Amino acid sequence: MIPLCPAPEQKSCPRSQKEICGGQRFRFAQNLASWYKEGAAVLLKEAMSSLRRLRSSRFPWLHRILLFCVTILLACSQPQAPDVTTSPLAAPPSASTSQATPNPSLPAETQAMLASLGQPLFNPPRGDVRFVVISDLNSAYGSTEYDPEVDKGIALIPFWQPDMVVCSGDMVAGQSPTLTQAEIQAMWAAFDDHVAAPLRGYNLPYGFTIGNHDASSALGVRGGFLFQQERDLAAEYWNDPNHDPKLEFVDRFEFPFYYTFEQNGIFFLAWDGSSHIIPPDKLAWAEAALASDRAQGAKMRILLGHLPLYSVAIGRDQPGDVMENADERRLMLEKYNVHTYISGHHHAYYPAHRGKLQLLHMGILGSGPRPLIAGNSPPIKAMTVLDINFKDPDLTTYTTYDMQTMTLLKYEALPRFLTGHNGLLLRRDIEWDDLEPAEKAACESQLGADQCTPG
Repeated sequence: MIPLCPAPEQKSCPRSQKEICGGQRFRFAQNLASWYKEGAAVLLKEAMSSLRRLRSSRFPWLHRILLFCVTILLACSQPQAPDVTTSPLAAPPSASTSQATPNPSLPAETQAMLASLGQPLFNPPRGDVRFVVISDLNSAYGSTEYDPEVDKGIALIPFWQPDMVVCSGDMVAGQSPTLTQAEIQAMWAAFDDHVAAPLRGYNLPYGFTIGNHDASSALGVRGGFLFQQERDLAAEYWNDPNHDPKLEFVDRFEFPFYYTFEQNGIFFLAWDGSSHIIPPDKLAWAEAALASDRAQGAKMRILLGHLPLYSVAIGRDQPGDVMENADERRLMLEKYNVHTYISGHHHAYYPAHRGKLQLLHMGILGSGPRPLIAGNSPPIKAMTVLDINFKDPDLTTYTTYDMQTMTLLKYEALPRFLTGHNGLLLRRDIEWDDLEPAEKAACESQLGADQCTPG
């Protein structure tokens, strides 16, 4: 029988028990930290829910008082951050950057969330333009609830002081034929409560693309949309003047499914990547929009779409979960000097490139993060701060956060390349010539030599 460990005040542990005692104490400390974190998360979620309800109430003074109380309580109740091993993707801040402290001019809910972290939040050097990029916010089918990371991410956005927030789709939890009109409208109302209304309150433009759980463009055997009701109600929500995303539209065309806008001299095109097919007439519209004087006169061009061109995640490495004719679509985008395609759907963060096109595969804030199709990286919820420096040859810099630990995710912990079913992707900082002969051979054995090219 193993004796119990001595009490903490006891000077020593018998030699034969040292490993056991240390392990028990470490597990106790882990459990204590976990209980505290869970309790704080519940408290914060309830407080933020109350704050959202009061924001539009007839008692704004009560809203301000509660915000102040939450800020003080969370700031005063933080334990010392433990010395723990972080995710293998976690990276310490670069020596050339600094960790910012809370700014009293920030919204009170942002200050409260910063205080709840228990450690300074890293703020990268700002570029000429800054966007915060989020994706895949939804929970289970029909849900009007959002995971804590969604509320956390939205509350923290003012800390980074972006020019705009970008979302690559799946804002609600649709794509179910059993959902009623009332249930779909309730999901959009919950999205407004958790995401859109706070962003309007921060006076931030919101550029987005429609995802399959928002309003899928999947077709039935007779050629009509399988989820026509969801598409109608999504359009109804977004065309309501009360839900104005504060964008400088260039062409509303078929907003919210196909449209263009400009922000800080950057031209954005959003297409309906809620299924793998873009109809020929919509492709013609997209090409004409990108060829226009407005697009070509912009400092940069970015495409927003839900499904990516190429596969990155386990469970999504198959036709139907990527855009059809990916290489053909990519060549069209390259023809008009589109710099970056921002996508979601695969629930896995992977910064990549193929040919001349940068591909930002966004991590998620909502339910169900997925592992990449290669490497040992665990599934992680993430959001990205995207800084643009017009004088930098690379133009864009990504700072991506693990949304549970708020540590940075570094490129080096991600696979150097991915070989999905429809082509090779190189990690953003890797070129084809950087791959070892064994890596090139592994690609060719999986995909064939014609698919294993830099594009």
